Amino acid sequence: LRSRAFLSAPNGSPMAEPSADTFATLEKRYRLACEQYAELGVDAPRAVERLGAVAVSLQCWQGDDVRGFEGAGAEIGGGLAVTGAYPGRARNADELQSDLEMACSLIPGRHRVNLHASYADHGGRRVDRDALSVDGFTGWIDWARARRLGLDFNPTFFAHPLAADGWTLSHADPAVRRFWIDHGRACRRIGAAFGAALGSPCVTNVWIPDGMKDVPIDRKGPRGRLCESLDAMFAEPLDGNHLRDAVEGKLFGIGSESYVVGSQDFYLGYALSRRTLLCLDMGHYHPTESVADKISALLGFLDGVLLHVSRGIRWDSDHVVTLTDELEALAQELVRGDALGRVHLGLDYFDASVNRVAAWVVGTRALLKALLLAFLEPLELLREVEAGGDYTARLAWGEEAKALPHGAIWDHWCARHGVPTGTGWLEPVPVAT
Repeated sequence: LRSRAFLSAPNGSPMAEPSADTFATLEKRYRLACEQYAELGVDAPRAVERLGAVAVSLQCWQGDDVRGFEGAGAEIGGGLAVTGAYPGRARNADELQSDLEMACSLIPGRHRVNLHASYADHGGRRVDRDALSVDGFTGWIDWARARRLGLDFNPTFFAHPLAADGWTLSHADPAVRRFWIDHGRACRRIGAAFGAALGSPCVTNVWIPDGMKDVPIDRKGPRGRLCESLDAMFAEPLDGNHLRDAVEGKLFGIGSESYVVGSQDFYLGYALSRRTLLCLDMGHYHPTESVADKISALLGFLDGVLLHVSRGIRWDSDHVVTLTDELEALAQELVRGDALGRVHLGLDYFDASVNRVAAWVVGTRALLKALLLAFLEPLELLREVEAGGDYTARLAWGEEAKALPHGAIWDHWCARHGVPTGTGWLEPVPVAT
């Protein structure tokens, strides 16, 4: 059910170039759009230049339904679930890398790939997670270096016999905690090796499933154990030019509906006191909470933030990212608050009901479109009228900007990168029958 020609497509291989007439039309639309934006004081070419500097980290687990390479058919566990049975799931590192290459060839810009520890490739040899080393990822490093991609990393605190009861770093058994501490230590070293080898800091993010389905008597004990475990895991000093540590909280999970040890409040306190990055996953909050609103509040106290961009429906359902109001608000806050230099952007969703490569492309292009819209805002005009107390003009100009021809700017940028415009990118993606 997998298209071998599709899998062998080289990264960055050019799609069919637009005809001279088509490109002339794109150029004309682009010039007219730039003129319209200029009338509102917006430098559209500069907006595109700024967008080109943004790197999005594509999550490897979208390509194989979070299975990893430790054992075929393993249950995910930890409250995680993948729905759908669309044909074409990647079954090994070669197939997953080929799928990622195809996705990157359909997305404008230069981006990153986010790996989980369970994607180590030891050539069939079994290495338990507490003994992982960079040796299991040399193939990933070589692959990323050849394609000028950065790598990010995540310890895998699920889908393992010692996480079968849903407890890891806060487990009551010291021996279980020690195993997971050692796993986290190993992953930090791997992340630092990624950063050193590729010349780009690797963001290594910690998420654990620990919690209870029903109301606990002791909330304090597990959180105390988690804090001690994290401190032990982060104790080894590693070069900040190669590794950035992050911690990720959540509201609740399947099987931990009543109590999550690593809640948002816990990790906020931990990140503030230990100077780590705080990861904000857009699916880990109450549906009425705005992640966009949290950015400026947190960056007043934290060195940086990791964003896991997702589309939660009924909590952390991890739907493919689309150009929603929530996504636009997030991009606006990043641009308006000049926060992109301190925020790391990664995708976090897994949907097996659609083509997995298409899911990467749709989500990444949606995030980039949202950022382009934010870069194209008449920001100086909006700031001026707001500072003068003219909220009516702020509202009117904000609405007027939505009708400006941002699509012409986007299409021109895609064409300049040799990436299909419109839905032209669907053509090389195989469709299951």
